[in-house]
Amino acid sequence: MKKILLIASYQYLPYYSGGQKSIAQFLEYLGKESDLTVISVPGNDPSLIKTYKHLAWLKKKSVSRYSDIKLVSMISSLTMKEKFDFIIWEHPYFTWLASMIKRRTGIKTVLHIHNIEYQRFRSTGKAWWPLLKIYEKWFFKLADQILFVSPEDKRFAIEKWKIPERKCVEVAFGVEIREYPTDKEACRKTVSATHNISGDEKILLFNGLLDYKPNLDALSIILKEINPLLLQKKDFNYKIIVCGKRLPSELNDLKEYAAKNIIYAGFVEDIETYFKGADLFLNPVQSGGGIKTKMVEAIAFGTTVVTTETGAMGIYRNICGKKLIVVPDNDWKSFAEVIIENAAVNQITPATYYEYYYWGNIVKKIL
Repeated sequence: MKKILLIASYQYLPYYSGGQKSIAQFLEYLGKESDLTVISVPGNDPSLIKTYKHLAWLKKKSVSRYSDIKLVSMISSLTMKEKFDFIIWEHPYFTWLASMIKRRTGIKTVLHIHNIEYQRFRSTGKAWWPLLKIYEKWFFKLADQILFVSPEDKRFAIEKWKIPERKCVEVAFGVEIREYPTDKEACRKTVSATHNISGDEKILLFNGLLDYKPNLDALSIILKEINPLLLQKKDFNYKIIVCGKRLPSELNDLKEYAAKNIIYAGFVEDIETYFKGADLFLNPVQSGGGIKTKMVEAIAFGTTVVTTETGAMGIYRNICGKKLIVVPDNDWKSFAEVIIENAAVNQITPATYYEYYYWGNIVKKIL
């Protein structure tokens, strides 16, 4: 059994965002198949950790967390004592630390990339993205192996930064479901009853952490661009359910949109029921980079996704069958038309989708 040390530099348990969820599930499944030790922050709930050891060595505040020189000796000593086979670093934020530990111990160094981070920060308007670009590229050169969630990111690393292809491995963001669900109709009835939706109304779903700018921008597009177009189709009966926490207070729980077929459900504990119960998942994302984890989950739970080109980055379209419908960026008229045309179409998610995106298969590939 492989003995692995992993550094996750932020809180992920309990999870509220797609990024947190991907880390949490990845570690759970990796811990089932290996002897795994995770170094992370004190904010993680230890009662939710079942398959691996957790050391809360990283500081709470990000400024001191990423500049804590004591971590060099602490992690180096642990690495030599425990004789780990390799270290996985989640994200490139600890490049300097990874470099020093590799130099001291010779440990094989693996970088797990969820996005090309400098591109994500550039798309969200962060002025210091050029510095992050230099820092991130340093880790790409330093790493013995890089695990890419997105095939586009892998291609970028090979073609633009000249990273040897042998170092680059696709490992996908995973899902826990292994086959097409059999309870979609029951879930639809549950969601309909919860929100007083009639049987002839189509359920359109949007989900995400709503103080994250790409998600908030996408919500604004739904409210101001897409929904007005849908309202013009008098014979199209529907409700749009918006799930997610941290909606800005100035939006007042979307109360002014309640008469316009918008339902704000807030944070829901059982988002799987909503994924299964929806007719379509809407993803009009225009920025942010990397794979959109909620899209991967929606298709796994049998719900067709309507997305922009930007939103479709990172997902393997050829194994999605007809469950992924891609519309050009900023073409909201076409986006609305696709929603109307496909809300009543029932397509099955291909079996090959589950083979690629199931966490158990992903972890075995890594090991």
